[in-house]
Amino acid sequence: MNRIWFFVWAIVIWQIAAWAFAPEPKTRSAAPIDGPGYGTNEKYSVDGRVRQRESAIATLERPYGARCTGESRKQFINGIDEYYYQRQNQMERYPETFGKPGADYIAKQWSTGEDKRIERLTQEAYAQGYFALADLNNVARKMVETVVRNERVTVRACG
Repeated sequence: MNRIWFFVWAIVIWQIAAWAFAPEPKTRSAAPIDGPGYGTNEKYSVDGRVRQRESAIATLERPYGARCTGESRKQFINGIDEYYYQRQNQMERYPETFGKPGADYIAKQWSTGEDKRIERLTQEAYAQGYFALADLNNVARKMVETVVRNERVTVRACG
């Protein structure tokens, strides 16, 4: 009888060892989808981009005196941060999800005249010292760095 228990014990130990030291199963990432470059809920994203632009323009057109101190400054930085966060996030996610059609589609969606205006106002605000790249979160900062790449800070308005 002892031999049977020893045999059962050996099988259990072998099974536990096999589970413990087995390599992780390889997961394959989903292949990008060929198609229009967006999903079925894109109409909501389009509406969201319109609201993001409106909010960013309102933020960047605030009075200069309201950009430097207190709650007004916080709202100014948050407004810039939110617009560029959404833009950078979508510029990264659409190609991941939809492949090249997604990359082409989202690049076109973020290239409107309003987006160019927001970029120009952002460049002016940066050059005048109303915000620094360190004020923004990491995702938004990536996009803003490319927008203000050729700008020099000429004045420290909020110094």
